[in-house]
Amino acid sequence: MYNPFSLIGKTILVTGASSGIGRATAIECSKMGAKLILTGRNEERLKETSTLLIGEGHTHLCYDLSNEEEIKELCTTIPAIDGLAHCAGISMLKPIMALNANNLHELFTTNYYAPVLLTKQLAKAKKLQHGASLVYVGSISGISNVATALSIYGSSKSALNSFVQYAALEFSGKQIRCNAVLPGRIETQLLQNQTMSNEDVQKDIAKYPLKRYGTAEEVAQTIVYLLSDATKWITGTSITIDGGRSLM
Repeated sequence: MYNPFSLIGKTILVTGASSGIGRATAIECSKMGAKLILTGRNEERLKETSTLLIGEGHTHLCYDLSNEEEIKELCTTIPAIDGLAHCAGISMLKPIMALNANNLHELFTTNYYAPVLLTKQLAKAKKLQHGASLVYVGSISGISNVATALSIYGSSKSALNSFVQYAALEFSGKQIRCNAVLPGRIETQLLQNQTMSNEDVQKDIAKYPLKRYGTAEEVAQTIVYLLSDATKWITGTSITIDGGRSLM
């Protein structure tokens, strides 16, 4: 049966695959027939993700993408890929007056330097197939002020959004597409780890026109869409997935 969203025959690298959006993306890609290469920093959780995948031929590799040498090693180890789902990222809730240089370094190393250097190294190592699709997980915090104390997190995601547009132009000669997804708040461990009271959560949810947070699976399904041949003429685009929050 014809399915323009199929990933059969495609090899997809998923970063941050040990939990949250990364794990959900790996699972959804496997359902659509892709062969997955999973990477993350937690070996045990990567193994757990592997057990949830459909199909065979998947691999998982434990690397810390905040380390440029480990990025190089990863890109040397893996075969050429048809798609990248860069889901690795961290958040930090901190007012501007409480920030320090270490906070900036930590956020930008993971949320900006890592995807930029990974993209560069994949290209340099000739590991991007002609017509590959590269998808990066940003945030609506990178395009609008949706909460206080998210200044450097939002700034790191804004920088990533800009990179995606420039990368789309630079790689277009090889028909390589670069796009981003921009989720609002998602019910993942990343959110659960933040210090929000139940009352604050309910007040925040009320700001969403659809009156709920999103799920990792909903973001993952949009990533699958961008990885598929159904979006072969989409590049340099950011898709907002936020239940209408950025409209308020």
